[in-house]
Amino acid sequence: MHRQAANDYSPDAQRHASWTGEYGSVSNPEQRAFLASISPYNNLKPGVKYPEALIWTTTKDDRVGPQHARKPAAKLAAMHVPYLFYEVTEGGHGSGANLRERAFTSALEMTYFNQKLMD
Repeated sequence: MHRQAANDYSPDAQRHASWTGEYGSVSNPEQRAFLASISPYNNLKPGVKYPEALIWTTTKDDRVGPQHARKPAAKLAAMHVPYLFYEVTEGGHGSGANLRERAFTSALEMTYFNQKLMD
């Protein structure tokens, strides 16, 4: 399931990004350094024991493209760290195109939280 994605910090990855006014632009070296410093992808380090993460995304999100979930998942896989991955193929910046898909994604989240965070 791991597809090759564009570099998170390339100008191509920023195309159509609506958040540059708030967070900054990778075209500006100072802002690019800040973005890299807060990137979950860049902060994943080999040899660190991470909890099993639930990573989910939507294929058609025009604000936070699916590469922002796929790349950390691929990096965790390369580091042999277990994780759960779910990609909604419909919808946009949210958990689905309809109530059924939203309910399913919410159920995944609640199941994960119950299994991982509760005694």
